[in-house]
Amino acid sequence: MSLVNKIFSINTEHEFNEVSLKIFRYQYANNPIYQSFCNHLNVDINEIDSISKIPFLPIELFKSHPIKTTDFKEHTTFLSSGTTGQNQSKHLVKDISIYEKSYSQAFNKFYGSIEDYCVLALLPSYMERDGSSLIYMMDDLIKKSNHTKSGFFLKNEDFLIENLQFLTKNKQKTMLFGVSFALLDLAEKYKIDLSDVIIMETGGMKGRREELTREELHNIYKKSFNTTQIHSEYGMTELLSQAYSKGNGVFYTPNWMKIIIRDINDPFNILSNNKTGGINVIDLANIYSCSFIATQDLGKPFEDSGFEVLGRFDNSDIRGCNLLIS
Repeated sequence: MSLVNKIFSINTEHEFNEVSLKIFRYQYANNPIYQSFCNHLNVDINEIDSISKIPFLPIELFKSHPIKTTDFKEHTTFLSSGTTGQNQSKHLVKDISIYEKSYSQAFNKFYGSIEDYCVLALLPSYMERDGSSLIYMMDDLIKKSNHTKSGFFLKNEDFLIENLQFLTKNKQKTMLFGVSFALLDLAEKYKIDLSDVIIMETGGMKGRREELTREELHNIYKKSFNTTQIHSEYGMTELLSQAYSKGNGVFYTPNWMKIIIRDINDPFNILSNNKTGGINVIDLANIYSCSFIATQDLGKPFEDSGFEVLGRFDNSDIRGCNLLIS
């Protein structure tokens, strides 16, 4: 079985640890930037015998260096959001089918077959720029849903509302993916019963509206849309996998992804459950970039492998899908 196939066949903690160590050694040998980073830390790779000992690459390096495992001509380059003059993170993707497999299998794990849903996307800030990994995923999910009313909605909110009313009336399973500020605009303009619709908030408040905590924002959605739970996605440009929350801000990962919380004052110290620290991500789908990334997000892990995202521990620009502070 190829290493890629092993990634998406992981079922146990032992298998995850085993594949993680194989990918670590593969990336150390074939990723010059990651190897240089590990060497700078005086890491002896022969002593890396558990995932807790693997060095995590600072996510900022995706802005300044080509993070590539093996030498390849990229199929696609995903770019982070950013204003003019800011450095954007660049994720150089060798094999786009790995990304497609990652989000397809994750969706199926958490929500079942995409063909059961009508998929509506309210993602203006992502649609108005190039290189968004979220737009790539949503475009593919919309096509795979094979529903006549699935699609993107940019500046046609009235048409979106008409579609939502039609779909709920006909008891069609529906998912509404929305960037945070656009969902807030919708909630302030309309009061509509979306209690049977899965509302998926994808982040995206930074610089667009007054900052709100996730709880404040979700409470506004719940009131206007007459629903008890708001779902969320945790992902970013530098990853090829996403975690999902079905409510209450607690996220869970697919089997090939893991969240580890580090001490922000001692990044080599891994924290136990219910303690707040910096989020380290292991994303094994990142086999051709780097699977071990230290983000600038704050988080808290729980005993059931869920985790919360609690904000940022600096004021740098925020990448990816979850842009809320709570």
